[in-house]
This record gives sequence, C-alpha cells and structure tokens, in this order.
Amino acid sequence: MKQLIIITGLSGSGKSIALHALEDSGYYCIDNLPATMLPQIADHLRSENQRPGSINLTNFDKVAISIDSRSAAIETLPAHIEQLKLQNVSTQVLFLESNVETLVKRFSETRRKHPLSKDTTTLAESIAFERELLGTLGNLGQVIDTSHISANKLRSWVKDAVALEHTGLTVLFTSFGFKHGVPLDADFVFDIRCLPNPHYDPKLRDLSGRDAPVQAFLQSQPNVLAMLGDIQHYIEKWLPSFVADNRSYLTVAIGCTGGQHRSVYFVETLSAYFRPQHKVLTRHRELKQ
Repeated sequence: MKQLIIITGLSGSGKSIALHALEDSGYYCIDNLPATMLPQIADHLRSENQRPGSINLTNFDKVAISIDSRSAAIETLPAHIEQLKLQNVSTQVLFLESNVETLVKRFSETRRKHPLSKDTTTLAESIAFERELLGTLGNLGQVIDTSHISANKLRSWVKDAVALEHTGLTVLFTSFGFKHGVPLDADFVFDIRCLPNPHYDPKLRDLSGRDAPVQAFLQSQPNVLAMLGDIQHYIEKWLPSFVADNRSYLTVAIGCTGGQHRSVYFVETLSAYFRPQHKVLTRHRELKQ
C-alpha cells in the first residue's frame, strides 16, 4: 500500500527538518503543497496512466507532503484527509507544535520574517494568529512538541513515528523535566517529583533512568513502586475508552525535576509493560540520545 505522510503545524516548529528527515529515509517529498491539491496527489498515487512530463508518483511507495498555514483553503485539510482514507490511501499526519518563547527565539536568531506577519502586528501576535488559524488540525494525527528538542532528536522522533504502523491507537510515553516546561502534546501528565531523587547520590548523578544502578535505587523505594503501580493501573483502566473513541494517539508524559532519572525509569518501565498488548513509542525529551 502507498504511504502518504502529511506534515503540518506552526511556522518555525521544524517542518522543514521533518521533511528532510523523511527524504533521507526514502520518501518522495513535496514542500508547501496547497491543501486543495491533495485530491490530485491521491489520483497520481493511484493512477497508472500519467500525463507526459508529469511526475509519476506511482513509482514511489512513500510520499511526504508539507502543508503550512499559508496554504489555500487550509480549513479543508481535515475533509481532504478523510476522503483519502476512504479511498484506501494510507495517510498519516504529523503536527509540529512549539511554545511562543521558543518560536520567537528561533525567528529572532534566524532573522526570518513570520509568514503571516504584517507591519501592524508583532511576532508574538503573528504566532498567536497562526495557532488560531490552524485550530484543531493537531487532532488529525500525532502532535510533536519541538520546544525543547534538538534538530537531531526531531529527526529521530519523526522517523520513529512513521516507521510504526499507525492503524489503531498508539501510546506515546515521554519523560521530561518540569524545570524545562510541560510538553504541549501531552494528554496525561504525571508529576513524580515527590519521589526519592537519585540526583542527590554522587554515584548516580551522571547516570540516567536507563542505567542499572539508578533502576536498582528506584526499585528499592516503596513509594516508587506504589506510584508506578498506580499510574500503570490508571492507564490500563482508561485505555479502552480511548480505543473506543477511535483515537490514533495517546501521549502520556511523566515528569520529574530534571527529566534524567525518575521520569526516564518510569517511561522505560511503563513502555515495557504495555508494549506486548499495544503499539508503543518511547521518548525522553531531556536525554541527549
């Protein structure tokens, strides 16, 4: 089956980086396509008879398209995507998001002009207007908050997202540090800062929740095991409701102070527990790898 990936989201959130990551992975990529042209792209993907001189998309099993807020009739995008799915075109949407502070910093550092800016509006106002314009497009697929991640990490997350079969519900477990802000793409946020912190042990400080000594320390703490069990049972109880609601993604964010030890251990443990029965993605926002 042909695979079509649609990348959209806020200007400055990394759509070009995501598109280049897919191009490196063998996707045929089209940048800044008007939303109104999606039906024609679908026709090209399915048709065996191409006009002379046109791009023969039937030669490509994987196609990625970037669509931004300047696209003609952007509000029609949800209807077009639904039509593609009805025509058995495998379609996946990645919506890239970022907080205002990060977007302002990125535009200031690159000295680029926001695509929706006017002489009478500030950069922050243009970002707010674009966020309102895109409205609920984030509900079309997987949201990726790029506020606190590097370009390399974004490339890795995008490749992981599209490599996973996207029928049914995918559960994303992500660790983070509260001192860097709460992920914008989280559906559930669990605060585990009340638990014993390995950071205060000099032997554990430079390790992470992926390392055996940190895991042994946390597993020896009764409150850690109790909190882990409570979160596990909560997710187990409510997952069927999200499946019944035909949700494609559920993002569970686990936060500690720095996002290095406790939250990483919880995400790794919960991912291992749920992976045999569900499609699971694991992210660690604050870890370098």
